[in-house]
Amino acid sequence: MPHYECISVETEDRVTTVTLNRPHKRNAMSPQLNDEMLDALTRLSTDAGTDVLVLTGAGDSFSAGMDLKEYFRETDHDQVLADKARWTMREWAYNRLRFFPRVTIAAVNGWCFGGAFMPLVSCDLAIAADEAQFGLSEVNWGILPGGLVTKDIALSMGYRDALYYALTGETFGGQRAREIGLVNSSVPAEELGEAVRELTAKLRKLNPEVLRSTKETFRHAATMSYEQATDYMAAKSAQLLTRDGEDGRQKGLTQFLDTKEIKPGLAPYRRTDSGS
Repeated sequence: MPHYECISVETEDRVTTVTLNRPHKRNAMSPQLNDEMLDALTRLSTDAGTDVLVLTGAGDSFSAGMDLKEYFRETDHDQVLADKARWTMREWAYNRLRFFPRVTIAAVNGWCFGGAFMPLVSCDLAIAADEAQFGLSEVNWGILPGGLVTKDIALSMGYRDALYYALTGETFGGQRAREIGLVNSSVPAEELGEAVRELTAKLRKLNPEVLRSTKETFRHAATMSYEQATDYMAAKSAQLLTRDGEDGRQKGLTQFLDTKEIKPGLAPYRRTDSGS
């Protein structure tokens, strides 16, 4: 991986952590940060050494949203620059992150405001620190939650909660984020790292191609009719048989029906050493 100025990328035990690294700006997302995130996610999408991707922030913030000065004011005079900044943000925070071929986890360690909801919701799973602060503060600046934030909060938070926080700009903490479905769980800040490690360890016991196909099916089938989803899921199941080098379906059936080694719902099938 190249050296980046606004993000850092580290891989350990096949878990890659991408950290938004502008702590002096509460990791606000600038055009340069967006360019670097797009480059990193493009490279990591074909990285054979990554089973799980974790997105977090440096210091005491996940991200304060968009850098209003660099992202908006400094591009106001140049429509080409403005369009490029918006495209790059949408490309990495929606397309590349949401459809990343491995499971993604947002580790929300602190402030998460405005535009930061977009990469947060794009991650498959999310764990927050109780002390984290969330807010849709755009109403205070005379603007609306732009990009895809408005659509994302309707998807992840529910009708009444999404409207309440978008219309009032009121902040809320990690436990409230869990209650309204924005994150999967919330733990004290000092336990966040361990909670993420426990989750990544659980995911790494599972077949990565099955996880990939499951998340792809979930993402796409959600917007289909039942008839379309039926055909799509049949096609994805057939694709998985050719995509899965572990032959997980046969292993799972054999270990459940023949050798009685596993009980579905209680433990995953035993993978080979090369696939573990």
